[in-house]
Amino acid sequence: MSVSATDQDRVAGAGALSALRGTTGPLIGLILLCIFLSLATDTFMSARNLLNVLDQITVLGIMAVGMTMVILIGGIDLAVGSVMALTMMVMGYAANQVGLPLPVGILLALGVAALTGAISGLLITALGVPAFIATLAMMSVARGLANMITDGQQIVGFPSWFSLLAYTRYGGFLTLTVAVMLVVFVLGWIYLRYTSGGRSLYAIGGNQEVARLAGINVNLYTIGVYVVSGLLAGLAGVVLAMRLDSVQPTAGVSYELDTIAAVVIGGTSLSGGKGGILGTIIGVLIIGVLRNGLNLLGVSPFTQAVVIGVVIALAVAAEAIKRR
Repeated sequence: MSVSATDQDRVAGAGALSALRGTTGPLIGLILLCIFLSLATDTFMSARNLLNVLDQITVLGIMAVGMTMVILIGGIDLAVGSVMALTMMVMGYAANQVGLPLPVGILLALGVAALTGAISGLLITALGVPAFIATLAMMSVARGLANMITDGQQIVGFPSWFSLLAYTRYGGFLTLTVAVMLVVFVLGWIYLRYTSGGRSLYAIGGNQEVARLAGINVNLYTIGVYVVSGLLAGLAGVVLAMRLDSVQPTAGVSYELDTIAAVVIGGTSLSGGKGGILGTIIGVLIIGVLRNGLNLLGVSPFTQAVVIGVVIALAVAAEAIKRR
């Protein structure tokens, strides 16, 4: 039986609506925010400023994909900011102090980041430690280790090609760091939407016991999700090191809050089982556009923290009202 072009258009439209389900509220909020800032400032909608927004959200965007998966299973990861700092320090120490080639240092640092996630996952699954406490402990341990590596000192002096990766615009607009973020977004979206593993994460977040009775290895998926979260926090640390051309143990302070905020604003439920990467992308853009717009308007960083806190509270309140 042949399918008409009209039917194909309807199927495509239904698929698009299905993909956007649950993200319409954040999307409308993002559009309204962009309209307001374009009217309030002359430079917001310029191509240069929009490219700067993309560059500025790379670190947050990469970390938010891992956090989305963690929150989808009903967990939380408070260690991502500290793990990012630890990754940066391991990479810098291995390359600049030990003398290893920088690519080897990056791989070693990413391995450490994944290991921190595995330890958090094992604390949660094997020992029954609540996710909040397990990742809070890992946050403290990772931050302490990051400071111990160089006694709290920063490391500078990476090869020129390393920092150029964050600033060279290929095709006139796309930096390698933005490309990495986009690849992470696409892989995360495909995994959650089109694989059995992604569906298992939703099932675990909906009801762990039912998921276990359905044959899903809840412990294995939980450990895997925290490993991915740690690995992506480490990747975000490498990207941040490219942008700063230095590493320091104080990097990433409060990044876990921004990451959780982006995921929640994007519509992922803190109770688990609901949300997705598309909503997270919108949440990351809202955080990035909001910070950029407030900077353009000359708002102080202290006031910015208040505004973003209010936005988080409104997003969570809206989700609670919708559930009722």
